[in-house]
Amino acid sequence: MKKNIKWLLLVSLIVVACNNDDSNDEPAEVPVVPGTAVFTKYVALGDSFAAGYSDGALFAKGQSNAYTNILSQQFAAAGGGAFTTPFMLDNTGGFSSGGVQIPKFPTRFVFDPVTRSPVNIPGISGTAITARLTGTFNNMGVPGAKSFHLLAPGYGNLAGVFATPATANPYFARFSSSPTTSILADAMAQAPTFFSLFIGGNDVLGYATNGGVPTSQDPVLGDDITPTATFNFAYNTLVNTLTSNGAKGVVANLPYITTLPHFTTVPYNPLTAKSIGLENEVAGLATIKLLNAQLYGPLKAALTGLGAGDRINLLSETSASPLLMKDETLPNLATQLAKIFTPSLGAQTAAFYGAIFGQARQAKSTDLILLTTKNAIGKAPKADESGVGIAPPYPLNAFGISFPLQDKHILIPTEIAEIRVATDAYNTIIATAADAKGLALVDTRGVMTKLSSGGIRFGNFTMTSSYAVGGAFSLDGVHPSPRGYGLIANIFIDAINAKYGSTLRHVDLGTYPIQYPLTIQ
Repeated sequence: MKKNIKWLLLVSLIVVACNNDDSNDEPAEVPVVPGTAVFTKYVALGDSFAAGYSDGALFAKGQSNAYTNILSQQFAAAGGGAFTTPFMLDNTGGFSSGGVQIPKFPTRFVFDPVTRSPVNIPGISGTAITARLTGTFNNMGVPGAKSFHLLAPGYGNLAGVFATPATANPYFARFSSSPTTSILADAMAQAPTFFSLFIGGNDVLGYATNGGVPTSQDPVLGDDITPTATFNFAYNTLVNTLTSNGAKGVVANLPYITTLPHFTTVPYNPLTAKSIGLENEVAGLATIKLLNAQLYGPLKAALTGLGAGDRINLLSETSASPLLMKDETLPNLATQLAKIFTPSLGAQTAAFYGAIFGQARQAKSTDLILLTTKNAIGKAPKADESGVGIAPPYPLNAFGISFPLQDKHILIPTEIAEIRVATDAYNTIIATAADAKGLALVDTRGVMTKLSSGGIRFGNFTMTSSYAVGGAFSLDGVHPSPRGYGLIANIFIDAINAKYGSTLRHVDLGTYPIQYPLTIQ
């Protein structure tokens, strides 16, 4: 009996399998519908991400691959209208003036396989900084814009671009409707039915990329962290205004920018015999022995006598050692060190050493070395960047090795904490505003966490936050690659579909490259 039951069961399974194999019916394709959203007039507000900035510059191809432009293409299948962008004139990047590239707005990066680092492409941008466009533009992403800049009248005034200090932004000056308007005013003049708002990264980015050094207290263009109260006022004004005529929209929270490749690529401990000797390990080992005997050893002994011996250890002859840096939060032992070194170095030289190493320590895993600092390591400090007013002589002429990297080169834990606290506060404001107005909310912080802890898989690919090879970020280490912008568009689509019941489709990330070539067709 049991044997018969087994055979009956086997026959039934075969019948089911055959029925499944014979059926060529596939699930019906879900039609693209807008749900309760209206995409007829889509306007995008934001900063460099909305604009399509990539590889350290704004250029035409990057703009066409902006997540905002990708979104507009997906909206088209659900009733979306035309989406206009203030395109740069070519793919060189940056601005020119009088036929000369402006150093503050250089050309875009490409990867140099020889130096294994980004380099600016040759050429001069065809986009003059004084040129202006006419018409209205749906893509109102403005590189460099902070939250409150979107409200500022005159932010697109060309005269303000050349003022000292500058009071306007050249990217907005290209397409602002008048010298006195604001980004928000030009957006509202288009009567949007749907908007996207991704803003706030620049409210901490300038401070972070300058190593936590406030460069200005200017309320418009300073690089300090935007106060929470200022962000709160600006953000709620933006959302309240954009929704005042019934428009729906999507907003995004902010990742911790300190998780971007710009802050995570250069290790805190890159010093080896090979790196110090510039690929010549024998010379590098000899240099390490000399530095330990003449600098690190005496400095370690002096600091130990002052109860601060944990600041400095000898360079390792067999493994990687940390960078030498200045930590402005440490008690300054300049006077005490000068006193200890005076008998052997003389009063004047001892005072010089004290000034240099009074707050010196070796970097730790909790410090973040900026991507731009890579080019400074081992280089001779100039007078205006040494912190002591003169270009230090040999042997104190190698940043990070025999001369401390300065505050602008590194983010220390207290600075990282400042950025995190501000970002958390901004995200609370964003989430509260989105909830109050019934807007779709994109969790970019969660996506960034996935990219930096294993990656995001799609098809046969995995995207990570690894610099240059991870696929998500461009060569400036801050802005997305073409594929990264495609990912942003997809997570925006997910949030919109979930909130409004639309059925917008993803884009195929495999069709987007991870880097732009030297020559863009």
